[in-house]
Amino acid sequence: MEPGKPITYSGQGFSLLGEKGRFVLPPDLRKAVRESGHGERLLCLAKHPRWKCLTGFGLSRADQFEAELDREEEIALERQQDFDRDMRAQQLYGFARVLFDDSGRFILPERYFKLGGLTDRVFYQGGGKMFTLWNPAELAKMGTGWEDAQEACADLEAQAMAGKERR
Repeated sequence: MEPGKPITYSGQGFSLLGEKGRFVLPPDLRKAVRESGHGERLLCLAKHPRWKCLTGFGLSRADQFEAELDREEEIALERQQDFDRDMRAQQLYGFARVLFDDSGRFILPERYFKLGGLTDRVFYQGGGKMFTLWNPAELAKMGTGWEDAQEACADLEAQAMAGKERR
């Protein structure tokens, strides 16, 4: 990773929960998470503040949290809206650190199944400074603007299920 160059998360992926209770982080996202963590295989996970999904990112993203808090507070003041900096800081800094192996396999902490509405399958959607982890059924409920992600999810899910049936 070049100093000062932000990590971006792009692309899509899909994973079924494996026999040993592990999901697999897609290669492109795995590479970006490792670069963000200076080579560490450490995935940071948190509940998305608005959507029924999780966010994933690498460790260097936490370096941007104070600036993000400042920006959000400034915007709230300009709009004459309340801003609970402590609550928002807890949302940002309250992420879990989850190890993954060289193949991208990781065990999702139990509480994140409930928080993200996840079951035995995960769709990954790149989102710039972070990526999201979706239950396909939750993603299907999203409205206008989500059509590409919904179609990609359906296609990748069908491929994963076909691969499972061949085994």
